[in-house]
Amino acid sequence: MRLLLPLTFLFLLVFNANAQDQDIVTGKVLNASNDLPLENVNIVNLNQVKGTISNSEGDFEIAATVNDTLYFSYLGFRTIQVRVTNDWLKYGSVKVKMTDIGIALEEVIVRPIQLTGYLEIDAKNIPIYENNRYSISGLNSAYEGGGSSSSAVGKAFGAIFNPADALYNIFGKKPQQMKKLRQMKDDAEIRTLLQSKFDRQTLAAVLQINEVDIEEILARCNYSKDFIRSANDLQILDAISGCYEEYKVLKR
Repeated sequence: MRLLLPLTFLFLLVFNANAQDQDIVTGKVLNASNDLPLENVNIVNLNQVKGTISNSEGDFEIAATVNDTLYFSYLGFRTIQVRVTNDWLKYGSVKVKMTDIGIALEEVIVRPIQLTGYLEIDAKNIPIYENNRYSISGLNSAYEGGGSSSSAVGKAFGAIFNPADALYNIFGKKPQQMKKLRQMKDDAEIRTLLQSKFDRQTLAAVLQINEVDIEEILARCNYSKDFIRSANDLQILDAISGCYEEYKVLKR
């Protein structure tokens, strides 16, 4: 009987912990200006690295526990972060209102390349991109291989021993944040979400680094300016993750 009580107590602790991990919060995302629902809002649990989107009625559900932070982003609206509270879990669905932002577009001038018909002249006028892109059959997007013929390990190796050592300053001092890279790579919802984004905001929020750090990492890992400027957030995630894995190997 004495042995049974501690075992029962231990079982209840494990059960409660597992139950807490399975909590699901629900809500509705609305436009703050007119209270209309917003569809396809990107929602990410920054603590558990889980993602989802709102449906046509603005409704969503996502795994979360108390004190987790949910990150809401939508094109043309201000991103917001909302903390999960006991009341949210207790009373159910909440309304999350997002504020739209005015985006003023400046005049864009498109200058076509004027071809003369003379190869020697036209070859000098065509833009040359120094980055190497590799496409794989079955994938919609090409991926960046860097601006030189050096191996991937060589890129990280050179960055690690750079006097500035930007990779160590970011990777070495933020080990917990960098562990989220693998979670993001393994979560299908997160990958789908990032595939359509180009603003780096979600990546920066999850990894708790700023957009300048993201550009610095990619530059140190020898990714071209063209790739850094034009790649979607999923490609950026894969590039940072690959560089981090190489960094860990070389630092052992």
